[in-house]
Amino acid sequence: MTQSKPLATATFLAFVLLAFFTPHAHAAQCGSTSAGFESWKQQFAGEARAKGVSAATVSALMATNYAQTTINADRGQRSFSLSLDQFLAKRGAATIVARGRSLKQSQGAMFASIQSRYGVPPGPLLAIWGMETGFGSQRGNQNMLSSIATLAYDCRRSAYFTEHLYAALQLIDRGALSPSQRGSMHGEVGQTQFMPKNILAYGTGNLEVAANALASTANFLKAHGWRAGAGYQPGEPNFAAIQEWNAAGVYQKAIALMGRQIDGGE
Repeated sequence: MTQSKPLATATFLAFVLLAFFTPHAHAAQCGSTSAGFESWKQQFAGEARAKGVSAATVSALMATNYAQTTINADRGQRSFSLSLDQFLAKRGAATIVARGRSLKQSQGAMFASIQSRYGVPPGPLLAIWGMETGFGSQRGNQNMLSSIATLAYDCRRSAYFTEHLYAALQLIDRGALSPSQRGSMHGEVGQTQFMPKNILAYGTGNLEVAANALASTANFLKAHGWRAGAGYQPGEPNFAAIQEWNAAGVYQKAIALMGRQIDGGE
């Protein structure tokens, strides 16, 4: 059906107004190579200032470098396509379980306190801790801010990492993180590898300290529906909370299995 001219004109103006007022209509332009990163930082810095980010923190953002190693890692996450047995072998599950059982005994008071407060038993927390950082031994050595800024600029998952970048800037403004904070390839920091947005929501103190990181992890799981005393294997009530921690199915099953073995099951 052909529209009358007044109706067509009104429709056109509506689209113009919608484009003007839609969030991100003037957002910094993402890219897929390093070529546009400096220009993107200039645009993003203006948006950050408008949102109240301090001049010092914006300067820290402007000093970041394009993290090619982060991009390479983001494009090459092949281990998540392995079978469960292959994944467990690659990640050293037997070592994680053995070390987890030892820590459950030696740090019993800490884990009892966490379970009393959040309802999460030691097993899945120790499995996550072991899987993420080898119980704190491998926390990453990438500049957190550069990694997250690069991923916010990269078109592949720009919206997702832009949220984390704003959270990181907020944490730097608060003094909770340093612009020189080191972390893993995607900007995860601390003993159990928290992203900035999750630090804001669930963090309980300095996440480089194991007790704080483990309590924060339990807080995350509780906030995502963990029920004290319920099972956490696939098909059981608390498995859904583990699924919220990491999107990879093989990772989720590995955490549940190792957690059960650490907690005394087989």
